[in-house]
Amino acid sequence: MCLGVPMRIVEGDDISALCERREERRRVSMLLLGPQPIGTQVLIHIDTAVRVLDAEEAGLIDQALDGLAAAMRGEDFGSAFADLDREPQLPDHLR
Repeated sequence: MCLGVPMRIVEGDDISALCERREERRRVSMLLLGPQPIGTQVLIHIDTAVRVLDAEEAGLIDQALDGLAAAMRGEDFGSAFADLDREPQLPDHLR
């Protein structure tokens, strides 16, 4: 399974950017988004920035990733998904 992770741009140019998330720094391709200002949160998938994120969405993704890590360790993860305050619903075409 591949997951996208939010990272913040710390330096960059038209082609690539150095991004960080927590203790990790990674050079990623910016070819899909073009140059972005330093401090911009982007979603990284396979070392490529695929979408600009606002701070709230980046935080929710980080929280979900923390919940996934807790679940894999056998710990309680319910608080990591507090924004999901309802049961998932099937789309109409699948009901």
